Amino acid sequence: MSAELTEGLVGGPGRRGLPDTSARMSRVAREINAAVTVAARDITLTVKSPGMLAMSLIMPLMMMGLIGGNLMQNMAGGLSFGFGRFMLVGMLINMMFMMTTMGMTSLVDDSDGDYSAELLVSPVSRYAIVVGKIIGSSFMAIVSCLGVLAVGLVMGLTLEPWHLLALAALAPLMCLSGGALAMIVMGVIKKNKTANMAVMLLTMPQMFLSGVIIPISQSSGLLWLLSRIMPMTYCVDLGRAVVYAGSPEYDAVVLFNPAVNLACVAAITAICLVAGTVLYARSEKNR
Repeated sequence: MSAELTEGLVGGPGRRGLPDTSARMSRVAREINAAVTVAARDITLTVKSPGMLAMSLIMPLMMMGLIGGNLMQNMAGGLSFGFGRFMLVGMLINMMFMMTTMGMTSLVDDSDGDYSAELLVSPVSRYAIVVGKIIGSSFMAIVSCLGVLAVGLVMGLTLEPWHLLALAALAPLMCLSGGALAMIVMGVIKKNKTANMAVMLLTMPQMFLSGVIIPISQSSGLLWLLSRIMPMTYCVDLGRAVVYAGSPEYDAVVLFNPAVNLACVAAITAICLVAGTVLYARSEKNR
């Protein structure tokens, strides 16, 4: 065996053969470090902003306490399942999805301050940067979920600890799907006011048409079509499938097979993450 081939097999840097494992591990560590750093910065900014934290707690009070409470008292009598738990699970998933989406509007401020441009020229993957932003934005979602649980407790609505753990296991996927969807908007809009309005138009209809607090099993026509193309529909239904598994109310509450929900959420997230990251990187390059 020649000396060149021997050196290739042992994986010498810059030579043919097996890749350098240590170099690969170094790249992975650099990507993880970049994502954690970006996330930590966003979390720190959120903690230092009392207004943002207050909004994270006020949103559950308004949506669940006022809208949901009114529906529970006036329109839930004829349902074949308990509306309180139905609403509680829906609102938890909604907060994970919606608050992460709203938090991604900070990318506009980062662009104005040239922070995004500095990140994009650094020797790390654009996906590591975007995932770090989504993780940082999901901090508000976690605070909002705590607000939902607090409002639910006041309303006499609770979940078993194992159900909360199951929803917590789904939380990264729910937040990632919301953040990935927001990246499509952030890739084409560069004004803060416009971005906030666009995100609200993106999330608020989903709250009412995806079954968060209003059942959609009997929807038809245009409302049926809209509910089926909204990513939050599959997120909410997946969360309910986990909570209601094995209960007599399962068939009345859950719309799709959990595997279908998981596949839809994963596919939509992957498509939006790739497309949104490409659009965002291109827009920053062309500034």
